[in-house]
Amino acid sequence: MTGMVTWAAERARMVLAFIALSLIAGGFAYVSLPKEGEPDIEIPALFVSVNFPGISAADAEKLLVKPMETELSDLDGLKEMSGTAAEGYAGVALEFEFGWDKSKIIADVRDAMNTAEGQFPEGYEKYSINEINFSEFPIIIVNLTGPVPERTMFRVARDLQDEIEALDAVLEVGVAGEREEMLEVVIDPLRLEAYNVTADELISVVQNNNQLIAAGEVETAQGAFAVKIPSSFDSPRDVYDLPVKTNGDRVVTLGDLATINLTFEDREGTARFDGEPTVALQVVKRKGFNLIDTADRVEEVIADARADWPDELRSAVQMGTSNDQSRTVASMVSQLEGSVLTAVALVMIVSLAALGTRAALLVGFAIPTSFLLCFAFLAVMGVTISNIVMFGLILAVGMLVDGAIVVVEYADKRIREGSGPMRAYVEAARRMFWPIVSSTATTLCAFLPMLFWPGVPGEFMGMLPVTLIFVLSASLVVALIYLPVMGGVTGRVSRLFARASDGLRARTPWVVRAALVPVALYGVFLGAMQVLNPGYLFGGTPPPLPGAAVAAPGVALFLASAMAASITLSAARVELAPRRIRAGRRRTLFGGLIRLVTGNPVMPLLTVAGVGVVVVSVFMYYGENNNGVDFFVETEPERAIVYVKARGNLSLAEKDALVQQAEEIVIAHPGVRSAFSFAGEGGLNSNTGGAEAPKDTVGQIQFETIPWEERRFDPSLDGNVVLAELSEQLDRLPGMQTEILEAAQGPADAKPVHLRLKGDDLDALIEATGTVRAKYDALPGLTLIEDTRPLPGIDWQIDVDVEKAGRYGADVATVGAMVQLVTRGLLLDTMRVPSSDEEIEIRVRLPEEDRLLSTLDTLRVRTEDGLVPLANFITREPVQKLAEITRVDQTRHLDVKADVAPGLVTVTGPDGAPLGTMPAEEAEARVAGADPGTPWAGAQVAPVNANERIERLTEWLETEAELPAGIEWEWTGDQEEQQESGQFLMKAFAGALALMFIILLAQFNSIYNSVLVLLAVVLSTTGVLIGMLTMNQPFSIIMTGTGIVALAGIVVNNNIVLIDTYQDYARYMPRIEAIVRTAEDRIRPVLLTTITTMAGLAPMMLGISLDFIGGGYSIDSPTALWWKQLATAVVFGLGVATVLTLVVTPALLAIRVWISAYAVWLARALAWAGAGRSSRAARDWALRRAARRVKAPMILWDDGTEPAETAPPYTPAKPLRAAE
Repeated sequence: MTGMVTWAAERARMVLAFIALSLIAGGFAYVSLPKEGEPDIEIPALFVSVNFPGISAADAEKLLVKPMETELSDLDGLKEMSGTAAEGYAGVALEFEFGWDKSKIIADVRDAMNTAEGQFPEGYEKYSINEINFSEFPIIIVNLTGPVPERTMFRVARDLQDEIEALDAVLEVGVAGEREEMLEVVIDPLRLEAYNVTADELISVVQNNNQLIAAGEVETAQGAFAVKIPSSFDSPRDVYDLPVKTNGDRVVTLGDLATINLTFEDREGTARFDGEPTVALQVVKRKGFNLIDTADRVEEVIADARADWPDELRSAVQMGTSNDQSRTVASMVSQLEGSVLTAVALVMIVSLAALGTRAALLVGFAIPTSFLLCFAFLAVMGVTISNIVMFGLILAVGMLVDGAIVVVEYADKRIREGSGPMRAYVEAARRMFWPIVSSTATTLCAFLPMLFWPGVPGEFMGMLPVTLIFVLSASLVVALIYLPVMGGVTGRVSRLFARASDGLRARTPWVVRAALVPVALYGVFLGAMQVLNPGYLFGGTPPPLPGAAVAAPGVALFLASAMAASITLSAARVELAPRRIRAGRRRTLFGGLIRLVTGNPVMPLLTVAGVGVVVVSVFMYYGENNNGVDFFVETEPERAIVYVKARGNLSLAEKDALVQQAEEIVIAHPGVRSAFSFAGEGGLNSNTGGAEAPKDTVGQIQFETIPWEERRFDPSLDGNVVLAELSEQLDRLPGMQTEILEAAQGPADAKPVHLRLKGDDLDALIEATGTVRAKYDALPGLTLIEDTRPLPGIDWQIDVDVEKAGRYGADVATVGAMVQLVTRGLLLDTMRVPSSDEEIEIRVRLPEEDRLLSTLDTLRVRTEDGLVPLANFITREPVQKLAEITRVDQTRHLDVKADVAPGLVTVTGPDGAPLGTMPAEEAEARVAGADPGTPWAGAQVAPVNANERIERLTEWLETEAELPAGIEWEWTGDQEEQQESGQFLMKAFAGALALMFIILLAQFNSIYNSVLVLLAVVLSTTGVLIGMLTMNQPFSIIMTGTGIVALAGIVVNNNIVLIDTYQDYARYMPRIEAIVRTAEDRIRPVLLTTITTMAGLAPMMLGISLDFIGGGYSIDSPTALWWKQLATAVVFGLGVATVLTLVVTPALLAIRVWISAYAVWLARALAWAGAGRSSRAARDWALRRAARRVKAPMILWDDGTEPAETAPPYTPAKPLRAAE
């Protein structure tokens, strides 16, 4: 395998050509790849819905939901099935395992629904199947407001909808605030009386004429012909001319009895934008298209459309955009690009300080080359660039240079020993080939199991391991193939630079040379900025060059300035007088420390024991003083929804009045940029992360705050501050309750304390839910509590006495049709009109003033005895409202949900007795000021979080709760996702360790050394806990857990380098000396690789992002807050693990060397303990101790014999001569 390095070096020109092609292909891929905020996630879920006008919730459950559940329960891969039965509606949600075959599943669902339809009662509407996709939320909202007729506004909105949907990148454009058209046939009761027509006669005529009858087929010798009788309406005139009865010679038509209007359906909701009535267009892009470019094209389309409007329309209708996701994504991309460049700059600074100019440039060469190769791989896979991909690049900055640093550092050592540049780099790559491959493979092993992360969190974070695998694989190619060739070639070029530097040093004073250094470095900066922003040096306008040539000036300036910087830095270097060479090897300070640790049998044991005490202490301290556990990270909100809640049988006008009060408060806040308000039905499609609106919601206000870039230096406009102030003001409104939900930031954002109660007995369920709700209300720390019990309210139930109705020749169908005349109208048919793209309904109904339940008393049916009022055989009574029944896995269920109030802690006394729940500041003050001997002295403080509250509730449910028989309970929602993700990350961690152990065993052929390498993982976990305590962060299941798994592959690299070098040295020197020499020789690359990785992630840990193109900086931006916990885990974990590894690894290697001494000590100790002082072993032990205490260890032994005679000196014989 190492022969590849030599093969590549012998074909340097070919490798250089490949490098150029890699850079060009990667740059083109980055420019052309689509960019978006969050990754496109296709949820493996379907929602099947069936509308049935007028059906009750109980009947919908029995007649619609249960047949659907029976047929759908046998689908392959079905994970969970939940059903909803409501008034006029039934639906079933199907959740499948990821990796489903969507086309096959949808086909199976259609087959099952076709079977279920055979069991539905007459009157249902055709089912619909909807998919769920995170990418199908609107990327921009186009709002239309103005004092124009409703029909004019709708026409303008539809024209814009057609023009925007014509764009290739747009999937669909939804319209909010629009009402569908309807042909309304308003019956005049007085005319009915005048023409002696009863309501049931009118209904009978309408229904009998509203039929399409297939009359059969006529077959003759000339052919077979189908016969049908169409009765569909083609125009309003057809409805007007519909005959009802004859009056003498005159035919009474429907037009004689009614007024026919082309109008809109009854308003079910209101829509306003910033307080003005509005129609909103919600633009959804197609998957795989660039979000920023799509939003720009939408802006161009609406600008062109507005330019074509008449002057009167332009002055009357105001059109604008809001909730523009492209602004957020552009800001995110810009900040992450700044973070990448910041990380690269810090890595370069560290490399420059440690390795020198040429070596640092070679290390820096590995960063963009690896990135661009990664972009090429991503383009081949069709992956879009999201915030997950960008952070993967930041995380990889420090890791991908590890191999380059090791090769460069070793090559520089060989060059100083006299080898040529090409030979030195080839030798370095060959010598470090397997350590680099092994360290990269172990790092990849840590991320490999994350590819199989299940659920939405896995889909959300899935591109992180993919990106890291691509980047690290590319860095392997760069370090072992590209870098040796570049090092050899640049080594020859560097000789020219050295001559130029020597010439500059000989001709100019040092002050001039030093002054040229910042000029050259500034030129490098200008060149880099010109490459990133082609208009940087040209007043913001790029030069008129075609295609990629626009970057040529920047590339030329960068290369020229880099050469100048190399020459001037070398010329301005201050060279100290050479030190006197001393014979022998002198130990470094670190070498002396390691010699102290390993030089005798006792110190390794003490060192390992000391580190073990530190590790155990950290774990124990963290267990008592941690900041809790979160599922995802908390970020600063930029969008939110205010739910307005009220109970009772409220009309739309009453609901709108309540929403209007809340809307005025939201709009008036200085931190709010724009707000949409909706009363009743309707609203914008928003990503709520799975959170549903409360059941008693009567309206909602969806608003966005001032963009972060415009308010970053004004703490009073912080998103969390804005939401807290709005919540406080809204709570003062009488007659309603409000709840604010932040827009989803990540894979889930629902209420975390979510308990589900299941059972078939609805009364028992309601009782159990009430019991649990009372416990929620009594438990401190829970807020925004809600449950899904039926809301208080009444429904009017009309009971038909079937026996009496039969006497009068009436039936339930007749009564139902008459009730429809009073309510939403009797559906006559559908027809097309020029003003609508869809078929509109034709409904027959009474005038608005007669649409009252009391009108039923005046309606009559014709009998043999004359006209009989309906009141003779119907009764009306109010009943408790049952608006919805929810089911999961074919069992009824009710939920109780709550959020957790921030900033609270629980206080526990020294004896374990609870002292209360209160704000953290109050608890700290009371504990600090407690008198000795009181319960508050030495009390423990623990943060209140979702997991802690769930534990308290679980303990109550298992021990104290008295729930009715047959009621089961389970935690669901975020808790279910959190538990699933936590279990997976533990398995991924164990799997990563197992894979790494196999690789290490293959490299070292030693179980002891392999286990020794993996001990660094434990040390890194200690660092993670220290980091969370230092940065005051909670443990995030997704982010911190990902960081720990990632660390497992990162921290072992240092141990691999140390043990590989030790095994090499141990072949030809004493093992203790090999340990010391290894520590001395490898501390520099180990610290360098560690510091570069930490430097690359330090800005993200601190929330700092520098804007290299536009200038300026940002701290704790919403994008940066996403990654602080993951970056903190890696920085602290790697730093602490490296420091401990540099001491623990030599100590553990020394323990193996001194194992024989430990065995002898143990044997002597056992002999001493087992035989007593009089035994031979004990006497020998005592003699040895006494001998060691003798000050003069030389013994003169006199045996009493005479000395032997001294022999005469030896005289050699004369050599023989040749003649002799």
